[in-house]
Amino acid sequence: MMVGAVLVQNTSWTNAERAIGRLASSRALSLTGLRSIPETRLASLIRCSGCFRIKARRIKNLIRHIDRAGKGGLKELLGRPAVRLREELLAVDGIGPETADCIVLYAAQRPTFVADAYARRILYRSGFLAKRDGYAEARTNMLDQLPSDAAILGELHALLVRLGKEHCRKSSPRCPDCPLLGVLCAGVRSRDN
Repeated sequence: MMVGAVLVQNTSWTNAERAIGRLASSRALSLTGLRSIPETRLASLIRCSGCFRIKARRIKNLIRHIDRAGKGGLKELLGRPAVRLREELLAVDGIGPETADCIVLYAAQRPTFVADAYARRILYRSGFLAKRDGYAEARTNMLDQLPSDAAILGELHALLVRLGKEHCRKSSPRCPDCPLLGVLCAGVRSRDN
């Protein structure tokens, strides 16, 4: 999960999944495997995820953090309170707010809101956010309004991603077929103009 959160940066999940498959096939998709694999070999295995050299360095940074802060294990690291874990992850070179929140939500199973581009677009078009609101504002706004339940927040994120891919697309939104039409939005395509 943590490796996937890095691999999906600036690419589609399909490309990240292919890279994860290549790591698994090479027996490098484990703490031991990721510790021992040379960064150049790691980069070649994840090439299909794009920005592969940068992502290989970020994965190695994350593994070093796990070794240092988690005493070599994930249980220690992921068992920390969500706020502390998020702060630690944000201090790792190459781990930004969205990646940190994905790790906190999915790997540590702690409540947080992943305010990715899909979520922000849907929230803006539905009137919950101003266009200028960025990641931090969207995250805070939603955390203030939603239950503090990791399972619910994870499901919500997955549904927002699906809605963003299938209906509330960046260009050519499919408002007439949107399941939120009439409930949260009124086909607000015009808000983008």
